[in-house]
Amino acid sequence: MNNEFISEVENKMKGTLANLEKRFTTVRAGRANPSSLDGVMVDYYGSMTPLKSLATISVPEATQLLIKPFDRGCLNDIEKAIIAANLGFNPSNDGETIRIVIPALTEERRKELTKQVKAMAEDAKVSIRNIRHEANEKIEKMELPEDEEKGMMKDVQDLVNDYNKDIDNIYKDKEKELMTV
Repeated sequence: MNNEFISEVENKMKGTLANLEKRFTTVRAGRANPSSLDGVMVDYYGSMTPLKSLATISVPEATQLLIKPFDRGCLNDIEKAIIAANLGFNPSNDGETIRIVIPALTEERRKELTKQVKAMAEDAKVSIRNIRHEANEKIEKMELPEDEEKGMMKDVQDLVNDYNKDIDNIYKDKEKELMTV
């Protein structure tokens, strides 16, 4: 029972960490990355559709994205959606594909992105604390002997400490990647 409960809590924390890593991939660091377009939604025949469902996105060069739609009729819609997403990209449409040259990051933009990444890491830590809070409430409702209850709460706190260290390490790696010219 106790091990199952602790592993359930750990799975929730793993999910938070995975979500953070996924969110970090959308923050670009001066290199072309197709995942930087993951949040782009295109108005395709009246319904909002994710860009990756409408086109293949490749990286022909380190600083360039190439978007080749399955239906050339939606090229202008894709271009409008990329501009509307406000990602700092300037797409160029050649009639068959859309090319995006990733501009070099300025020092100011790097610092801005670092702040954004720090906020994401803080959100993940808040989520971890919320998981701890829920777990502790459940432990208290279990009506266990006091020493067993304290032991389980200590196990949960140990998990929180481990995952907070992981979040800090992931953040430091991303910050280093962003600040490297």
